[in-house]
Amino acid sequence: MTLTRRSFLSAVGISSVALSAAACSGPTAGSGPATVATGKLSGQVSLLTPIFEGAAGKALLEQKLIPAFQKTHPDVSFKVDYVNYSALNEKLTTGLAGGTVADVLMLGVGWIPPFAAKGVLAELPAEFADGQGFHPRVLDPSRHEGKLYALPAVLDTRFVAYRKDIFEEAGITAPPQNWEELRGIAKELTRSSGGRISRAGIDAFSIDLRQGWEYALFANGGKLFDETGRKVLFNQREGVEALEFLAGLIKDGSTAFDFRSEAGKPLQLQTGNAAMALVNNAHFMTIQQQSPELIKEGKIGTFLLKNTTEAMFQGGTLASVSARSKNPDAAQTFVRYLASPEVILHTCEYRGSVPAISALASSDYVKNNDFVRFAVDNLDKSVSEGGTPAWMEIRDTIKAAVEEALTGKATAQEALDRLADTANDAIGRLQ
Repeated sequence: MTLTRRSFLSAVGISSVALSAAACSGPTAGSGPATVATGKLSGQVSLLTPIFEGAAGKALLEQKLIPAFQKTHPDVSFKVDYVNYSALNEKLTTGLAGGTVADVLMLGVGWIPPFAAKGVLAELPAEFADGQGFHPRVLDPSRHEGKLYALPAVLDTRFVAYRKDIFEEAGITAPPQNWEELRGIAKELTRSSGGRISRAGIDAFSIDLRQGWEYALFANGGKLFDETGRKVLFNQREGVEALEFLAGLIKDGSTAFDFRSEAGKPLQLQTGNAAMALVNNAHFMTIQQQSPELIKEGKIGTFLLKNTTEAMFQGGTLASVSARSKNPDAAQTFVRYLASPEVILHTCEYRGSVPAISALASSDYVKNNDFVRFAVDNLDKSVSEGGTPAWMEIRDTIKAAVEEALTGKATAQEALDRLADTANDAIGRLQ
């Protein structure tokens, strides 16, 4: 794929001066051979990661995972750069600008096409995707134009959790089968006191607004973009209905735009202040640690959001090799190691994430984590965000459009049409 200098700058968000500096260092972007590294490895590998944050994550990576790798490759050393997801894109683009990009890059779902299209990532051998038992759907975000550029380290999914005890008290015997039923149940289970919601029928906005709307879009049979990643589809009927559905929950009085779980505090679902909630799989660890009785007494259930299509939102973190790596063989080997069953299992146990390898479905970790087990059982219904090389320009504008519609500042169609204009401008700059 040929890209203009302007499109590269727009996509990765760096200055022309910085790009010139980056282009003078390291191997030629996008020219990495897709062959398996052989021979003895040595030298330093730098790693940029958003998923081993905090003391526990650092201990897992530096005291367990890296030493285990070095038993086989004792002459390889590591330099780790820890960053959270909110700062990852800036950190990466700053590294590209300064010619100091890490050898191994851990990126989010949806990030591979933008950076692969710009030659930032090295292609991986296709055989890396074989033999590990990856579910086909979890590998989709690892590819660009049919080529493999990353391997999944962990998956993070979104679905609906509900309080079985609240459902039973109301005589509701089964989760809703479509949005009309969901809105009816949510309205029935909502309680108010003094003009404020004391129990929401559903906590729909504690997860990221962008991901919440995308999840509803997927559950309505919609897509963000066409297969080429060059045509916007999200402002068609399915996307508009998805946003209207979320706004309808507020209109019904079943939730409020500011009704959310606070960071560091128990979830609204945990406390019984919400009968249903859009959740991610890591919330099970929170409930297990703070309210184990809810798990023991079987009070938390799960179901997939569905209107026309039963769907599960699939995010996660992927491991890739920089096309500018000065130690590509060691970097490639380490990426494959990060996506090995043993490392994936340790990483998932630490984060409460979902393993991408089918064989781990029988592990004690999966069997004893209700949310993770539910996600593993439904990977065939998972749908990922992204799908266009212009994603990094579009991604951060979605939340504002969703918020505009949810707060009544625009209709769903108006908000999504304006978002589509932004997206089309970004896509138009790709060529």
